[in-house]
Order: sequence, then structure tokens, then C-alpha cells
Amino acid sequence: MLIFDSHIIGNNLFKVIEIKRSAQTEVTEKVELSDRTYANIERSSTTMQINSLLKICTALHITPNDILLTDNTLEITEQDITETIIKCSKNKHTIKTFKCLH
Repeated sequence: MLIFDSHIIGNNLFKVIEIKRSAQTEVTEKVELSDRTYANIERSSTTMQINSLLKICTALHITPNDILLTDNTLEITEQDITETIIKCSKNKHTIKTFKCLH
């Protein structure tokens, strides 16, 4: 089972927005999230559903790897992430730090 650190996810989202010079408001409008919810995701103070992750990635033109992984995450493969996302999506689980809650 894959578990991702929500602080890394929040930091990565923040960095991507800075790099792409996007405004948080632009992203939240595209993914239909409130500014507060998105800010809570960046601060790691809320859970994120897999569909929100995918919408954010689409809006920013990035892959889930860009948000979920760090340079020191060497043992996790793209296939591992894809399988976890598919499994969670099929079961419609809420993702907390990207761990399927069964």
C-alpha cells in the first residue's frame, strides 16, 4: 500500500503554482474547489479526494507524480501510483495522505 506525506503534497502544489506562475484562484476555478479548500490542501489540513487530485493535475498540466513524489522517493514507481489511484477511484474512497481507507 502506498502512503504519501500530505506535507510533501502541499509543498509540491505550492511549488508548482509558483513555477507555473498561476494564481491559486485560477486553479480553484478550474477544479471547482473553494479557495479555502485548496489552501487547506496546500497546508495539509484537509483530506483530498482522488478526483480533486486529478482535476488539479489537469488544470496545472502536470502528472500526479509531480505532486506525490519527491526526489528521494526512489522505490515508488509510476505503475504503483497508477494502480493505487485506480483502486481508490473504483472504490470511491476518500484519500487521506493518499492511503485508501478500507
